[in-house]
Amino acid sequence: MPKTRVALYREEDGSCPFVEWFDKLPSKVQDKCYLRLERLREMGHELRRPEADFLRDGIYELRVSLGGVHHRILYFFHGAMAAVVSHGLVKERVVPSKEIDHAVERKKRFEANPAKHTYEEA
Repeated sequence: MPKTRVALYREEDGSCPFVEWFDKLPSKVQDKCYLRLERLREMGHELRRPEADFLRDGIYELRVSLGGVHHRILYFFHGAMAAVVSHGLVKERVVPSKEIDHAVERKKRFEANPAKHTYEEA
């Protein structure tokens, strides 16, 4: 099975919500998040619970837990071979609806102009 390209969403101003969130995480959580992203790259649409789950409106979550803290990385698919990471968050009991709404809006903007909204590291 070919690998899925994992891209990071970029805002209009060039910032990357995922990178800004990820950079503030403890290194152990960063390591676990990185492993989840690698699994997404390997498995793509086939990745399922407990590692990933569908939320709604084309938005999925990568599930990372450490020490009872539940981190979530929201993403969506673009075409058959790309997954786009919207942003990350720490969840309480459920992923807040407004966070999913942010990801849905980013998905719409990305689909309208993928080149403009794909983050490239400097």
